[in-house]
Amino acid sequence: MIFPRVRHLREDLDLKQKDIASIIGIDQSTYSDYETGKLNIPIETFIKLADYYNTSIDFLVGRTDKK
Repeated sequence: MIFPRVRHLREDLDLKQKDIASIIGIDQSTYSDYETGKLNIPIETFIKLADYYNTSIDFLVGRTDKK
């Protein structure tokens, strides 16, 4: 499944995939596969992304529009 908000949040901060991958402790290629939907994003990674972007997992997956 593709989660466009994950990509949009990264791009809004002018960050590259390798930047976020490094911040959350994974390889850039793995992160790329998450953004393109080739791999499912594990809950542990969703938690790290939500913490980094100071938002909820529900926002990241599109269940709410409230950051």
